[in-house]
Amino acid sequence: MTQPVPDYAAKAKRPAGNDALGAGLMLAGAIVGALLGYFAFFWIAKQGYYALVLPGGLCALGATCGRTRWLFVPPIVGIMALFVGLFTEWRFRPFIADPSFTYFLTQIPKLYPITLLMIGLGTILGFVLPFTRR
Repeated sequence: MTQPVPDYAAKAKRPAGNDALGAGLMLAGAIVGALLGYFAFFWIAKQGYYALVLPGGLCALGATCGRTRWLFVPPIVGIMALFVGLFTEWRFRPFIADPSFTYFLTQIPKLYPITLLMIGLGTILGFVLPFTRR
């Protein structure tokens, strides 16, 4: 007597509505993760540490709570991770000459290398981690 062969293809097929729900869940999770990362960064900074990868990394981690096959979601989460990393650095250490965010954006090449590295790592995580849940 043989065992029935499981139909993996049937399990892989999902209704189209689940993709929209999954994309919305991923984006909502990314927003919640970004907020948690923003506040966690300042809490850790008060302890004397510099963890600028947290806002982008937690944004990416929050985006893994959903699942979708849509390819536009991971780039959006990556852009969100980049923005929240830059925004957090601006709030933490604005330029003395002009504290506006637009001036900060024009002066990004003048940031410390470790700052650029941590923002870049958070952005890469924001782009890659949502792809792991496809």
